[in-house]
Amino acid sequence: MSKILVGAAVAVLASALVNSAAVAQQTQEVRVEAARIVKTAAGKAASGVEINDMSLSYRVSYAGLDLASHAGAMEFEERVNDAAHKACKEIGRQYPDSTPGDAECAKAAADKAMVKVHELEAAAAKK
Repeated sequence: MSKILVGAAVAVLASALVNSAAVAQQTQEVRVEAARIVKTAAGKAASGVEINDMSLSYRVSYAGLDLASHAGAMEFEERVNDAAHKACKEIGRQYPDSTPGDAECAKAAADKAMVKVHELEAAAAKK
């Protein structure tokens, strides 16, 4: 009976290790979040305008990229910049009167995400 329990415990532990490795593989991404201000006429402010902060985020994968190499790092940064542009463009499409414009929104979103990107690149270079 104890051999069965030990075997079951080993199986559970092995399964947990495999699952945690799979989760680690899936988290090889950085979140890019774009935000813009949308004004609506239905507000209760003194000016009669309600201000809402709209945001959209994309997850950008770096799985399969060698972040320690120049080419891998540049590809990752390009993916992040593309995601920032796409997110801001989509918010602008849905809310044409939102601010800031696409370019300024994309720069802010990419700059914020690049902090994490550069941390990951530095960690990869140390390995």
